[in-house]
Amino acid sequence: MKYSITAYDKAENELKRRREAVMNEHEVHAQEIAQRLPEIEVLTRSLKANNCELMKGIVGKNAHGREYIQKMRQNNANTKRAIKGLLKMGGYPEDYLDYHYYCPKCCDYGYRDGVKCQCFTDLLKKYTTEELNENCSIQLHDFSEFRIEFYPESDGNGMSPREKMRTVYSNCRAYADKFHENSPSLFFIGKTGLGKTFLSACIANELIQKGYSVIFASLLKLLRQIEDEHFGRATGQTLDIIENADLVILDDLGSEFQTSFTDSVIYEIINERINLGRPTIISTNLTNEEYNGKYNERIVSRLTGCFMPIMFVGNDIRQRKAVKIIFKGVKKCKKNQGVNPFSFPDTGVFLTCKRTALWKLININSLAQNAYHHTFCTIHLGFHVQITWTQRFSWKNPTA
Repeated sequence: MKYSITAYDKAENELKRRREAVMNEHEVHAQEIAQRLPEIEVLTRSLKANNCELMKGIVGKNAHGREYIQKMRQNNANTKRAIKGLLKMGGYPEDYLDYHYYCPKCCDYGYRDGVKCQCFTDLLKKYTTEELNENCSIQLHDFSEFRIEFYPESDGNGMSPREKMRTVYSNCRAYADKFHENSPSLFFIGKTGLGKTFLSACIANELIQKGYSVIFASLLKLLRQIEDEHFGRATGQTLDIIENADLVILDDLGSEFQTSFTDSVIYEIINERINLGRPTIISTNLTNEEYNGKYNERIVSRLTGCFMPIMFVGNDIRQRKAVKIIFKGVKKCKKNQGVNPFSFPDTGVFLTCKRTALWKLININSLAQNAYHHTFCTIHLGFHVQITWTQRFSWKNPTA
């Protein structure tokens, strides 16, 4: 797998930072022991002198023979045991004066016997994944932000979307908690605005914090990146990165401009990760009939045969949030006589309000629907209040 120059720079800087941290820690420990247990300092100096003599004997700059070298090694071992014994008697761990490297195999240099160490490879993988996620960014979320009250208790047909989504939420949380390299692949299916992207972002956030490499991207943007690389308009190894990530989350299958090239890339991603036994999460707004008609048999058979379907139900919660936010803003405007501005951190919406002349009251539901298609709206309401709101991070604009 090829890695970017930026990833190499970041990985090498991190290894350097680790080495410096280890050296600084050792220096602090050595100074502390020199003050509190000076007899150890004497033994440490003796150990360093013995090591110098030992190295001279090994490289042939000392006239003494093999027996002398063996004796020096035994003296060193005895001195180290004496130091550890004194540390223990003084209330310190026996390894208090050791160098505590992040990776003992390579001592945080990234290479061992001229071969790249696994710790270096892991860092390269981590920073390359982060770089790709920045290019195809979707905001991450926490499970604690999930609001079950946005889902109706009944759909009028005897089904409870709220209870079904409570189960979906529990399953997604359990998936993140128990994730491992052989976790199943998931297929999130449901209409727009039901929380597919949100819960995907929660899973991604949880696993990234645990140290897993996670690719979480809009399929549309990801395909554009791969297409640019394929036709020489950009550099990168996006397909390689996707194939080697611990988890890949592809958001909004079906939103892409479909061509034979995009279909072949989607198939390659899905099929390769299945062959490697690595889990993938895919979300779509398409119904079963729609994605069966849109994609070829090779893609459909893998989606239906190798992915666990998770059905999302309910009404569009973005619209419900918009209505709730607007009513909150209106109420606050009336109470504060147009104090400017207001913000709602839990929703990511920023409101500015001012008194105006009397305007015709518009339909709140129409306004909420309008929220999908504009990042900036001016709202005129019948009680002398104008509300201007701007769309922020937690609002998704599907036309963007």
